[in-house]
Amino acid sequence: MALIQRGARLRRSPFFDSTLKAGCKSYTVYNHTFLPSYYDDPVKEYWHLLKQVALWDVAVERNVEIRGPDGFEFMQLLTPRDMRQCRVGQGKYVLITDEAGGILNDPVLLRLEENRFWIALADSDILLWAKGVARGSGLDVTISEPDASPLQVQGPKSKALMADLFGEKVTALAYYFFTSTELNGIPLLVTRTGWTGEVGYELYLLDASRGGDLWDAVIKAGKPYGIRPTGPSDIRRIEAGILNYGADMTIENNPYEVGLGWTVDLEKPEDFIGKTALQRVKEEGPKRKLVGVEIDGPPIEFNMTKWPARARGRNVGRVTSAIHSPRLKKNIGYAMIPIEFSDIGSEIEIVHPSGPRGATVVKKPFIDPGKAIPKA
Repeated sequence: MALIQRGARLRRSPFFDSTLKAGCKSYTVYNHTFLPSYYDDPVKEYWHLLKQVALWDVAVERNVEIRGPDGFEFMQLLTPRDMRQCRVGQGKYVLITDEAGGILNDPVLLRLEENRFWIALADSDILLWAKGVARGSGLDVTISEPDASPLQVQGPKSKALMADLFGEKVTALAYYFFTSTELNGIPLLVTRTGWTGEVGYELYLLDASRGGDLWDAVIKAGKPYGIRPTGPSDIRRIEAGILNYGADMTIENNPYEVGLGWTVDLEKPEDFIGKTALQRVKEEGPKRKLVGVEIDGPPIEFNMTKWPARARGRNVGRVTSAIHSPRLKKNIGYAMIPIEFSDIGSEIEIVHPSGPRGATVVKKPFIDPGKAIPKA
């Protein structure tokens, strides 16, 4: 840690000490907070996730709370998605866009009360953006960061573990719904969500002083199911078509070019930031598209940079995420390329660090397009 840490500026999650004791071998920094990357070989962690149950510290998904008399009206302004379709006790995957329609974040939103919302953030400073929007809007809202730290429990045996810990109150939850509960006096909010494409839950710890207690309780209860802590699985999330903000989309991208136009409700009566720009993009059509690709050659490692994509002898785009899928036995990933090269079956060339490789545009997600697995 001495090679990374620079004083108290970088935050530690309530589960940080537990991750160290569990043998975490690598961390990255996400939302100014340490995020465990892996404890073992990522391929072994991937197979464990598919067959048993994995525990992830994702407290880096810092939440922003919007509350006040104008909370609903403010959320309608902040996101293109229509909050009339999200009832209290329900969550939604949403985008936060700027005035040009650029994507600033893709959080999971929870509606706790009629005028109270939480948004669990990807890696960008939406707390500051929301405060600025609130000040300029003249709406009566308070923007803050609540004491809420998510811990993901993911994998096919996670539902049985939740039954042991909480009973039917949690296991009866529909996909993207949540409930308040407690475990050994530890206050929690449990959601039926995750970043895996597998059956999964997120335990939002509501008292940061109880991080070690919650970790130990879940580990103890999970032993019959083979629970183990792991890092987030890029193999599984790419297979599932899940995007990673900062890699697969940034402020330079609009929802339509990354396949998230379904999160934009242009017909909702209230105005929202970026509405005019997004209306124009939809009418004209996107100029580029994030496509799925299969990359030829021997197995590749997860890309640390955005590899150039070429067509007709020139650079036309970039590979944003790519990795080898052990069960598909293929190199898979996403590439942002001009719309004229985006048809299924189109052939492009990837400038891999080991040399050029052929690639073919394919449908994504690569596995379970209807999300039958996480909804099970």
